[in-house]
Amino acid sequence: MEIYLIRHTETICEKGICYGQSDVEIAEPFDTIFENILSHLPSEAIIFSSPLKRCVTLAKYIQNNIKTISYQEDNRLKEMNFGDWELKTWNEIPSEQLNPWMEDFVNIRVANGESFVELHERVGDFLTEIKSKNINFPLIIVAHAGIIRSFLCHHTLLPLKDAFQNKADFGEVIKINF
Repeated sequence: MEIYLIRHTETICEKGICYGQSDVEIAEPFDTIFENILSHLPSEAIIFSSPLKRCVTLAKYIQNNIKTISYQEDNRLKEMNFGDWELKTWNEIPSEQLNPWMEDFVNIRVANGESFVELHERVGDFLTEIKSKNINFPLIIVAHAGIIRSFLCHHTLLPLKDAFQNKADFGEVIKINF
């Protein structure tokens, strides 16, 4: 199965803001970036997107510019839920909360949020469902850095603690065969 993982483009948030599942806009102008992304994609595909508008804006653009077999937004493709840390600067998060998480982001759950292993389980559920459908078209998945890193860990069997070895830049297209 051919999968194109695409990270949304840059957001309006200043650098250093923890915005996880907060529904923030993308920075404009983005047309040229979107056109470049489109040039790396197949002309026909099934599109899945995180329901957060920073992904939906890009996914809808793709939908309008290729032959789309189907389009679906899926909550399992949302970025990690940073709970109490949402929309705070990383410097605002008390060190007694941040430091343990930085040492074990895989297993430690953010207060009122989730751990990376919980995000990884969501991605695993999504993949299991997709594989069971025996899809014969390329898949385009518009999502977030955490989701893409999780997909790549599933794909390469990289341990979750090493997930940040998987780069996912804003607007990057990563093609994998699953």
